[in-house]
Order: sequence, then C-alpha cells, then structure tokens
Amino acid sequence: MTENKKTVQQYIEGFISSDHEKILACLTDDIVWYMPGIFHLTGKEAVDKEIENDNFEGSPTIKLIRMTEENNIVVAEGSVQSKIKVGGLLDALFCDVFQMENGKIKQLTTYQMNK
Repeated sequence: MTENKKTVQQYIEGFISSDHEKILACLTDDIVWYMPGIFHLTGKEAVDKEIENDNFEGSPTIKLIRMTEENNIVVAEGSVQSKIKVGGLLDALFCDVFQMENGKIKQLTTYQMNK
C-alpha cells in the first residue's frame, strides 16, 4: 500500500473510532473539505468541529470498498452508516476524492448518496 493510501486508511479509521488526533494528523494545516450542497470547510479547526457532527450519535460505521490512486489523488469508495440524533439512520454510499501533498490530505471532496 502506498504512503498516500495508508494516510487515507488512517483518516477513515480515525472517523470509525472518533479519534480527532488520528484524523487531524492526516491533514495539512490548510485542508479544504468540500461536500457539494452540504458544506465547504477550510482549516483543521473547521474539520475538527465536523468530526463528531451534532446531528449524529456515536461513531459511524464505515466500510471501505476500494481505493485507487494516481498522481497524488486517492479516490476512496465505500458506505457509511450513522445514527441520527432525532431518530433514524444515515445509510449512504460515498466517493471521496483526496488530493494529497507530502503524504497528507490537502483537499477532500466528498460525494455522498443515501441508499
């Protein structure tokens, strides 16, 4: 597994365990995380606040299906489930596009579709 893929794997494992330090260690200081139609975050502090989103309870269940890499871009596909505080369950598929810089995540675009 390449260094970039290992970083993405560590990032996802951090979300599974709600481990802020593990997640933030994978990011550049000027990280940009964009989820079309949902949010556009800049910087580690903004990402840190989104790790445990107020709309959800506990840690999510994330299953990584595949990762593909080319020229410092890693694409990760998978599924995510998370308990919604007001009731119900987020049950979605995702495709994350990670732009890497020196083994860290510099930019992330998340595409998500509910099942």
